[in-house]
Amino acid sequence: MKQIRFALLRHGVTMWNTEKRIQGRTDISITPETAAWYRQHRLPTAWRDVPWMVSPLTRTRETADALGIAPIGSEPAFVEMDWGAWEGAKLPELRASLGDRLQENEDRGWDFRPEGGESPRDVLGRVEGFLKGCDLLQFGAVTHKGVIRAVYAAARGWDMMGKIPDKLDWHCLQVFNWSDDAELSIEALNVPLVDAQEIFG
Repeated sequence: MKQIRFALLRHGVTMWNTEKRIQGRTDISITPETAAWYRQHRLPTAWRDVPWMVSPLTRTRETADALGIAPIGSEPAFVEMDWGAWEGAKLPELRASLGDRLQENEDRGWDFRPEGGESPRDVLGRVEGFLKGCDLLQFGAVTHKGVIRAVYAAARGWDMMGKIPDKLDWHCLQVFNWSDDAELSIEALNVPLVDAQEIFG
């Protein structure tokens, strides 16, 4: 039976994040202030010597670089959810233009789908497909909020309806386990990064 332990870390903040715009696959850099914050931090000891990968989007590699992570490569399975025609929009704008149709879409939970984009179920499917073919027993990935939420929801048994059961700190690692028989489970949530001065003095 194959068992994999893995940590997921969301990328740093971009200008679109600060403007509360839906980002999806749009390739935007992290802000200079965010890069500076990550340069002052490092991975926890337990995750420093495992293989790390990034999604194909620039903001994940920039976050890894700032943290001193040398990724083994980019992995398409960990790219952000595709938000299709909604990328660049703000949620209040969508609520104003779509009205009840948006709420009906959100009420589909796992099968919520932006116009021309992916559903959370699609995102989980590509991550699980990667895990099934993965030869690594432990790894980390700098990825995206949509990916982490989908993995978390499956591991937590949350139907993605209503309020998320646990508050996730996006500056922290979220640690999961996956096996052929038990599938996804949560090992630890909100594992903090370490102040670099504690390591280098």
